[in-house]
Amino acid sequence: MALIAPLTAAAQAPSAVEVYGVLDAGVVAERGCQGDCTRTRLDSGVSTGSRLGVRGREDLGNGTAAVYTLEAGLLGDTGRSDQNGRLFGRQAFVGLDSPLGLVTLGRQYNLVYEALTDVADPFHGGMAGSAANLVGYTTKRYDNTIKYKSPRSRSGLLGSVIYSFGESPYNNKVNRAYGATLGYEKGPVNLTLTHQRKENLLDATGTTPPVDQSASNSLVAANVDFGRFVGYAAYGHSKGDGSMQWDESNPYGAVAQRDFSTNSRDVLVGVAVPMGATTFLASYIHKDDRGLADRDANQLAVGASYAFSKRTNVYASFAKIQNRNGAGYTVGNATSRGSGDRAINVGLKHSF
Repeated sequence: MALIAPLTAAAQAPSAVEVYGVLDAGVVAERGCQGDCTRTRLDSGVSTGSRLGVRGREDLGNGTAAVYTLEAGLLGDTGRSDQNGRLFGRQAFVGLDSPLGLVTLGRQYNLVYEALTDVADPFHGGMAGSAANLVGYTTKRYDNTIKYKSPRSRSGLLGSVIYSFGESPYNNKVNRAYGATLGYEKGPVNLTLTHQRKENLLDATGTTPPVDQSASNSLVAANVDFGRFVGYAAYGHSKGDGSMQWDESNPYGAVAQRDFSTNSRDVLVGVAVPMGATTFLASYIHKDDRGLADRDANQLAVGASYAFSKRTNVYASFAKIQNRNGAGYTVGNATSRGSGDRAINVGLKHSF
C-alpha cells in the first residue's frame, strides 16, 4: 500500500492540458431573402460556434507560465470543419503569461470584435440578434498576430495592443493590422474603448497597381450590471472600403457581400434580464450610413435562453432588419451570415 499510494496520488493530480468544446445546433427559419435561399434549415453554431479545443499551461517559475491554445471550428450539422476547412481555424497561438501581462503569437481574435461580442452585445455575437449583423468590423480573427494584454490594475484599468503581419510577397501592407484597447472593469461596470486599423492594398500578382480596401474601426462598448438586469450600449465608427465584414475565405481579405457602407456610425442599446434559470435578451441597433447612397439600417432583436445546468441550455431568438435605400444587410448568427432580413432561431447548446 505504501508503494501504491504515490502512484494513485500522481494519477489524481490535475493535468496541465485541458480538452474542451462546445456543440451548438438549432433550427433557423429565414424570410425576406435576397434571391433564392433555404427558408428553413438546421444550422450548427447558432448561439456560439461549435468547437473542439486543447489548451494548456506550464509553470515556469517566478509567476511566469507558458500557455497555448489550439481550437478547431466544427459544423455539427454536417461534421465538416468550419472556417473554410482550416484545421485550427478558430484559434492557434502560444504565449507567455507573467505578472507584467500576457503575450501571445498566432491566429487570434481581433480587438474590435472582442469588444463588440464580449462587452457590447447582450447576444454575445450569436443567435439572430447578433450585433455583428450591422456593427462594422473587418474579420473576427487575424493570422500572424502578436497580442499583448496587460494585467488588470487595482483601479480596474487594463489595456491591449495587437499587431498582425501581412506577410504578402508583393506588398508589406496587404492584410497588415494594428490597434489598441483601453478598458475599465470594476464592480458592476465594464467599459472598453478600442481602435483598429486594417490595411488591404490588394496586389495579388505584384504587377498591377494596388487597390486600397483598407479599414478603420473604432468602438466604445459598455455594460453595467444593475442587479435585476444588465444594460448594454455601444457606439462605433467604421470608415474605409473594407470597414465592413471581409470574406475570410479570400487570402487577401477581399470585401465581402455585406460591404454596403464605407463610412458609418453604429449605435447599439440592449438589455439582459435574468429570471431564475431563464435570461431574456433584447437589443436595438441603428446603422447611420454617411455615404452618398445613405444606406441606413435598423435591427430589432429579442431572445431568451433557459439553462438546464451550467453546461446545457436551450435558446430562441427573433430579429428583423429594416434596410433603407438599397442596403442589403441580413440576419445571421454566430456562424452563418444569413440570407434574409428577418429570422427565427431555436436551438440547444452543450459545453464540455
